Amino acid sequence: MTLRPSFGIFPKLLLTMLVVTLTPLGAIWYLDYRAESESLSRQIEQRLGSQADAIVGYVDAWVEMHLRMLRQNAALEDMSSMDGKRQKPLLRAIATEYKWIYLGFTIAPDGNNVGRNDEEPLRFYGDRGYFKQAIDGRQMGQEVVISRTTGQAAVIFSVPVWRLEQVVGVLAVGTSIADVTSTITNVKIGQTGFVFLVDDQGKVIAHPTVRDSLKSHPAIVALGGESRKQVVFTDPATGKQAIALAEKTKYGWTMVAQQDFDEAYRPLRQANRHALILLGVTVVFVILVSYALAVGFTRPIRRLTQIADGISRGNLGANIAEAQRSDEIGSLARAIERLRASVKLAVDRLGTR
Repeated sequence: MTLRPSFGIFPKLLLTMLVVTLTPLGAIWYLDYRAESESLSRQIEQRLGSQADAIVGYVDAWVEMHLRMLRQNAALEDMSSMDGKRQKPLLRAIATEYKWIYLGFTIAPDGNNVGRNDEEPLRFYGDRGYFKQAIDGRQMGQEVVISRTTGQAAVIFSVPVWRLEQVVGVLAVGTSIADVTSTITNVKIGQTGFVFLVDDQGKVIAHPTVRDSLKSHPAIVALGGESRKQVVFTDPATGKQAIALAEKTKYGWTMVAQQDFDEAYRPLRQANRHALILLGVTVVFVILVSYALAVGFTRPIRRLTQIADGISRGNLGANIAEAQRSDEIGSLARAIERLRASVKLAVDRLGTR
């Protein structure tokens, strides 16, 4: 005879209740997790995006102010004369009016310095990127440099000087970026988030800690030629996973708003942990209820089994208390009671013969 594995009422009842209880709970947890994850992702993108948009607007306005000033001065007759003596009062006025501009100067098409606001010797600027950009007719040249005048990081802005529809030189200013750097580095996103700005070559304009080139930063590499992109990556500086939103400014610089992934998604992990705790408590509750129900079912059934076994052995005097119940067990008990009465009657008849 082949023995088949048998399961009692308790494991069957436990399995049934677990399936009935955990299936909808698991489905609800999964759907809620997805909805919460998508909602939190949108909130993170909006938070990083709002910070990036605000800084990008500030930087664009700052650059445009310099561009307007340079164009206005480049159009003046004394400036377009490319005569250093006539240009000097204008260059001094620029440095006086805009306190953060430490140097105003002009460059001839051959790269030689023509005029400047200070008393330093004239220099050759023909190898500078900002000169080459402006002399080629671009609306604005720009380059992040370490100023020889101040020894600090600065930005050189330049524009072509036109006369009779020809580029006759370049007007440039060296401007301190201390205020811009301070504004950007003071932006905080949670405990670990920050914002930084690099130029079109990846040179750092503003960053809380880094001063070297960030051309290979994952967020900048991922942005490529796009205007805006969100990316998740491992930060090479900390080794931690981070989420960032990179956005191009109007003039080709890149603004990045970055935050540690763990901090950004902490609310989701907390909600998920609470859900799992609730799920665990539910499992324990189901097991306890299943055990209580199984005991309530199996105890009278075992007793009735013992009584029926006793009847088969001739023990006809046992009291069947379960016969008073109004459920199916009570019906079974009354059937056994009738069986006992029938057996007793049969035995009594046999005894009288």
